[in-house]
Amino acid sequence: MRQVTWKRASMLGLAVAGLLGVAGPMAAQNGKGDLAGTWKLEKGKVEGNGPRTVIIRADSSASWGEEMVRWRLRGESIMIALGGEWEIYKIKIRGNRITLSGPDLPEDVTLRRVGPATPRPADVPVPPDPDLVGAR
Repeated sequence: MRQVTWKRASMLGLAVAGLLGVAGPMAAQNGKGDLAGTWKLEKGKVEGNGPRTVIIRADSSASWGEEMVRWRLRGESIMIALGGEWEIYKIKIRGNRITLSGPDLPEDVTLRRVGPATPRPADVPVPPDPDLVGAR
């Protein structure tokens, strides 16, 4: 699997990465609670133009700025589809805070929920699921 730095993730679209994304139905299946919302960087370093605000939606999309990614929870990890591949980060969820860590993050990144998720624009699709691309 290709490693993506937090800076690159922000340019391609995360956590979240960089900061990235988790939401209702999938989160409920994993016993994580509802994580859809607007999240702001609370702690941790973000390089350059890295994301400082992330919107996580129940439709498996997450965005910051003009970047859009797909997310999936698996156990104690969040998978974020970047550039047609899954990038995997550890995620800790505590109330209105999520913390991400991974081999390409120089330190843990913590986000705090500051409000509800805004809707994904109808003309912006959720990126394809890398597990399903080419499978027919």
